Amino acid sequence: MDMTKPSEISTQVKSQELEAHRSSLFKFAMLQLRNQAQAEDAVQETMLAAMQGAERFSGNSSLRTWLTGILKHKILDQIRKSARERTSDLAYDEGSTDDFDALFNERGAHAEKPADWGNPEAALSQRKFFEILERCMEGLPKNTARVFAMREIMGLDTKEICKDTGISATNCGVLLYRARMALRLCLDERWFGANR
Repeated sequence: MDMTKPSEISTQVKSQELEAHRSSLFKFAMLQLRNQAQAEDAVQETMLAAMQGAERFSGNSSLRTWLTGILKHKILDQIRKSARERTSDLAYDEGSTDDFDALFNERGAHAEKPADWGNPEAALSQRKFFEILERCMEGLPKNTARVFAMREIMGLDTKEICKDTGISATNCGVLLYRARMALRLCLDERWFGANR
């Protein structure tokens, strides 16, 4: 006969429900942090915070959305910690914009017409698109990907990104430009220009 108390059963179920989301949370954290140990720490801290604050989960959103919200804060904590340990902006100097100069003519217009993206909204509804986007983001330099994700995925404004990472607004703008251009090229090649 099982002598488990009802409160222990509900704790086990909650823990099992949380664990079901661990791998997707880890993937999200890795995209932001690009460091396995930091990503694992952020996910573990998220799980702990979720278990400790389970009564605050109202059910107005999915459990995954709630956990991702907590994880975003844990990721920001990791980024802030890294920024405090870093001594200068040099860590964010990841190449030049010269890589993209060939895409434009002397007037600043596209040298070649970009691939037809068809209906981008339709692409967003396809799971395969997000797999390709994730692979493209993995190809970005670490800090470029981090700044892009903070802006476009986590929804932070430039001022918040600069404060959390310790970089200048100019540096942030350059990194966002590099990320967008690199992602555009990658998506042109792997998604919009590819035979799907």
